[in-house]
Amino acid sequence: MNRDYDPLYVQFIHYFNIERDYFECHEVMEELWLEEGRDPVYQGLLQVAVGLYHDANGNRNGAIKLFAQALDKLEGVQDERLGIDLEKLVNDSRTYYRKLSRAMDEPFEPYDLDIVILDSKLRTAVERLAGSATE
Repeated sequence: MNRDYDPLYVQFIHYFNIERDYFECHEVMEELWLEEGRDPVYQGLLQVAVGLYHDANGNRNGAIKLFAQALDKLEGVQDERLGIDLEKLVNDSRTYYRKLSRAMDEPFEPYDLDIVILDSKLRTAVERLAGSATE
């Protein structure tokens, strides 16, 4: 894979996996999404983060809507440029969406999802950012 990643994308992964700050995920990914010509894959990633944000803040209907939109954009996508296991994120998002859809009958506590990083260069960039954030 060995490619350079946009700093905004690295920040998105950092906020998603390390900080668990889904609001900031939205902020940086929206900027990248606009810069990259409104790429639907970036929009889908943004919607997963915002869905988690809404659910954590008690807006289950908003979370359901965003997960549905994210799955529409991300299911079946093979996107090597991302350096992540997108298929796992889609599967985890689908599971979360199903739980949201049944939450009235089967309540559950909001929980975090993880983006599995496949590319070592991306992993290093995220780790470097995490290290500088703690200094």
